Amino acid sequence: MTDFTKTLQDTFGEKVVTLRGEIPEKYWNDWAGLPATEPLALARPSTTEEVSGLLAACHAAGVPVVPQGGLTGISGAAHPQADGIVLSLERFDAIEAIDTDAGTITAGAGVILETAQNAAADKGMMLGIDIGARGSCQLGGVLATNAGGNTVVRYGMARDHVLGLEVVLADGTVIDGMNTMLKNNAGLDLKQLFIGSEGLLGIITRCVLRLHPNPPAKATAFLGCADTASVIALLRAARGALGPMLSSFEVMWPSFFHFMSKGTGLGSPLDGEHGAYVILEATGFDAEATRGAMENLFEKAFEDGLVEDGVLANSVKEERALWAVRESPAEYETVLGPLVPFDVGIPIAKMDEAVTRIEAAVADAFPTARSLSYGHIGDSNLHVVVNVPEAGRAQPEKEIKKIVYGITRELGGTVSAEHGIGAIKRDYLGYSRTEAEIALMRTIKAALDPKGILNPAKSFDAGMAA
Repeated sequence: MTDFTKTLQDTFGEKVVTLRGEIPEKYWNDWAGLPATEPLALARPSTTEEVSGLLAACHAAGVPVVPQGGLTGISGAAHPQADGIVLSLERFDAIEAIDTDAGTITAGAGVILETAQNAAADKGMMLGIDIGARGSCQLGGVLATNAGGNTVVRYGMARDHVLGLEVVLADGTVIDGMNTMLKNNAGLDLKQLFIGSEGLLGIITRCVLRLHPNPPAKATAFLGCADTASVIALLRAARGALGPMLSSFEVMWPSFFHFMSKGTGLGSPLDGEHGAYVILEATGFDAEATRGAMENLFEKAFEDGLVEDGVLANSVKEERALWAVRESPAEYETVLGPLVPFDVGIPIAKMDEAVTRIEAAVADAFPTARSLSYGHIGDSNLHVVVNVPEAGRAQPEKEIKKIVYGITRELGGTVSAEHGIGAIKRDYLGYSRTEAEIALMRTIKAALDPKGILNPAKSFDAGMAA
């Protein structure tokens, strides 16, 4: 393959193609924690034509291609193969247009999410996608994994924001679907094939996303509840009282909140301990009305016994303080150590059972284990991270996965709520999808990528891992 990669470099130039031995280590892995792997070559194209040419060459030679964005995924979808090339979209970093009349932003796949958010805000608009990795994740990766985040309860998953895509297929064919209209019902909605496909069907190069008027008013509450049943009743009450103003509803069970608030030194906004902790946020266009609606909800929830204690933020500084523990997972390595992370979806009615059973089963199997549970309960998303202290870097991953994914399957949940399947969940895809569904996915894959060069051995791809 040395001749092939050298030909790539000669064709596209050293600025675009870097050969093995010179590839920076940051491209050898993502956040999944798989063994670092240096690919044959790194391609960093800056134009759609270059992506098309690179893919056409790899298609002809049968060389695997792994697309990479901001490398913030935890499922291994961006993990390289030693016998393939990595294609990074980081140079597709231009925001091409913001149309405040149509409510759209047109941008390259390599634009950092926070950059897009700030650009929209400068125009008085808002991009409704928001995740913890906003400062480093890229739009292409957000769409390729159909990311969720903190505002799904109000604005939906990543796919709910997409109007148009430009995608390059495995053989180099460019699909120009840069639609800017909210209504376009001419034939199949092809963009949906690529959103959430983790780069197995085509590589997203550019996108058109919906924007919303930026609500200037915000009210943030931090509440302590007795148990999960009270949290679910509070969610129902919040939806009824706040309607479309409800923008975030996050829950932290004691396992997560007590451990991380102490471990990080951030402490708690509340006196005493509770059975569950909720961050509730409302946004609107009238500060008094937004604050009033939140206060009325808080008062009624307290009267009805749904809330034991709580505080409302009175400044941006206080808002950030209320979110601090929830946004502390970046401190896991320091506070918790090596871990096995989970991003599952559980029917809301079974959320309490899921948390109780998972934490108990892990403790039964590994008495010293620390299992932390939290998530975006308003959209059925549960995050669990597990650390077995004495195991060090050799965490008993298979045994823990068997427990968590087994309970998730029994409760009718999904093994992936917002981080995709990638390399580390492919053996568990059948826990959440039927054989017929997986077969159909593979049929589509074979039609669009007959040689199987795009992200092989990931997600629903039938290929064997390298």
